[in-house]
Amino acid sequence: MPGRAKKSTKKFEKNHLKDTIERRKEFAKTKQRQQVKAKRKARNAGDKAKVSDDEQEPAPKKAKKQDAGPLNDMSVDDFFQGGFELPEIKRKAAKQAGTTTSVRGKTEGTQKRKRDDNVDAEDVGSDSGASEEQGGNLSDEGEESAEEVGLEMQKGDLDALAQKDPEFYKYLQENDAELLDFDEDGFEGDQLSEDDTSRSKKEKGKESSQGKSARSKDDTLEVTMAMIQKWKTALSEQHSLAAMRQVILAFRAAAQVNSDDAKEQKYSISGPEAYHQLLVVALEHIPGVLSHHLPAKESASGKVRIASDSKKFRNITPLLKSHAASIQQLLENLSDASTTKLTISSLIPLLPYLLSFKKALRELCKTCVEIWSDTSTTEATRVTAFLFIRRLAVISDASIREAVLKTTYQGFVKGSRTTNIHTLSGINLMKNSAAELWGLDADIGYTTGFTYIRQLAIHLRQTVNHPTSDSYKTIYNWQYVHALDFWSRVLSTHCSPASNPHLKEPSSSPLHPLVYPLVQITTGALRLIPTPLYFPLRFHLTRALLRLSFATTTLIPLAPSLLEVLSSPECSRSNPKPSTFAPLDFSVVLRAPKSYLGTRIYQDGLGSELAELLAEFFHIWAKHIAFPELALPPIVHLKRWLKSANSKSQDAKASRQRSRKHVGNSKTQTAIALLVQKLELNSSFIEAKRREVRFGPTDREEVENFLRDLPREDTPLGGFVVGERRRKEEREKVLREGRKEDGKGRREKEIEREESFQDD
Repeated sequence: MPGRAKKSTKKFEKNHLKDTIERRKEFAKTKQRQQVKAKRKARNAGDKAKVSDDEQEPAPKKAKKQDAGPLNDMSVDDFFQGGFELPEIKRKAAKQAGTTTSVRGKTEGTQKRKRDDNVDAEDVGSDSGASEEQGGNLSDEGEESAEEVGLEMQKGDLDALAQKDPEFYKYLQENDAELLDFDEDGFEGDQLSEDDTSRSKKEKGKESSQGKSARSKDDTLEVTMAMIQKWKTALSEQHSLAAMRQVILAFRAAAQVNSDDAKEQKYSISGPEAYHQLLVVALEHIPGVLSHHLPAKESASGKVRIASDSKKFRNITPLLKSHAASIQQLLENLSDASTTKLTISSLIPLLPYLLSFKKALRELCKTCVEIWSDTSTTEATRVTAFLFIRRLAVISDASIREAVLKTTYQGFVKGSRTTNIHTLSGINLMKNSAAELWGLDADIGYTTGFTYIRQLAIHLRQTVNHPTSDSYKTIYNWQYVHALDFWSRVLSTHCSPASNPHLKEPSSSPLHPLVYPLVQITTGALRLIPTPLYFPLRFHLTRALLRLSFATTTLIPLAPSLLEVLSSPECSRSNPKPSTFAPLDFSVVLRAPKSYLGTRIYQDGLGSELAELLAEFFHIWAKHIAFPELALPPIVHLKRWLKSANSKSQDAKASRQRSRKHVGNSKTQTAIALLVQKLELNSSFIEAKRREVRFGPTDREEVENFLRDLPREDTPLGGFVVGERRRKEEREKVLREGRKEDGKGRREKEIEREESFQDD
């Protein structure tokens, strides 16, 4: 039905849909049981009528039939003289009796209820045995007919529902397609373990009565290299579905090789070479066979279409579900990085065929998110896992896409709990890759973003309104800080005209309304505990806001919070304590150790961080026409601080000469003085350019276009910041190489220690 749904339909979906579906399912089951019961009663009544007719036949006729034969006219002497050879008629009768007994034995194997083991051959051949046999056959036929009746009845009910209530039927098609496709998806993976799908009902009944545990070792086939090569040839050259079926069965046995269900599989794998080769063949060739028989057509919008209503797709549905379950189990148990990467890579082309199996897709997505969020996994494997997640989000519908975004965010928060110099690069990889997903669907991206940013606001509000001795730990931890930084990357990526050419301005992005609440939450967390211990955390959140301000051209007043750090006693000490500590790495620290407080090494670190962040803040507005007015108050504050620091240094000059110790913080003072010089030069540069314009402050368009074509690097402040960035990258590169060498040295020492221990 075109257009929006009616109000009554929405109300029905909200209040009564779930109960209505359950009632219809229960009614269908009850109706099916009643039909089966009535059919069984009718058959039993007909069989009883036949038995009563046979019992009412006159006895002389039976005696006559029994007496008629070659033995009727023979005496005892003639019988013994003739030996023990029976006449031809008797021989035929005996043959017929043997045939009847064998048929009855086969029929007994099909019964679902077990009989007592003490029943002998005579009882089986008696009338009571025959009646039990008939009852067992009737029960088997009744259950088989019950399944057929149930399927037909459900199909009829769904057809009637489509005619009576087309709106509800369309809703089911969009939100619960599995309910309408019960006849296609109702296969279990265990059905694939049979040798032939066309086996008779009697053989299936016999196997079900014996149970899965009765499979002998003779029924299990050992996978050899010759079999794998044969399957590989059939898959690559002939695109054989039969070979694909056998490979999927063997692959399932390989995935469950260490589980309790390994004994119930058709195939068994014992050699490592066969195991590896089987995995390679299954993962590389099965997607090609599927694409040959059921090619996927992708539209320009990224939607994929497959002929899911074809008979061929219905036939391979059990194979797809079994293969997806096998890959899921294999991924959970794999530890080799290359095999994990190959397995995930084989899943990406299978996604179009698995879209109708939402439960399986959610499980696979959850497993891939765990691999992607594990910082101990290799980078190539994590990137491959993210490619699977992104592909699923692109081609899936809205419900699966929302589940993908939520699962990805939860995996990111879980994986960012531990942050150190070794895991920081992996966490940044998660932030940059996951931020891309929120731009695939603007509506779902805004909904999920609003939900999680609101959760961060609730945590901050509870900490502020109900302060306790440990309440601040809810905010001042790595997960909360990484979450704020992640959302700043999301909004910077999708609200920036530079990265999105279709955006004319940042406010035209659907995610732009989330900028204001995120800035409020971040500034609130930044000022929650204004002590020197948590200055590193303040620097982390300031960098997140700087990124957001640069991408969205939003003025966020960050200079006051940075000047508070500069005015704190920690940066104003004229005589800091000397120490032999290593310089503090602010990138992996939220809380400074107490032993660093008051030391020169910590004061120098704070000064360098402050100078860098202040330069980055003013670099964002280096071309703006109002830069002189923006920079004037911070310049005055910085000059006052320099004057105060110089006066303290002069007062301590005499004591410095007597003790011959380095007193004061000349390093921080030098950095701040250089920054003040660059700010004044940039202000003079903007004022000179401003004198040349022919418009007033009320002309907003001209104001925004002021020096638009001028690169920031050509301004005095811009060139200074670019040079500082380059020098910082060089220092970090040297530190990384030093860490690698230290790591290699430690590993070599550990190897030498182990070898010496083994020699001893």
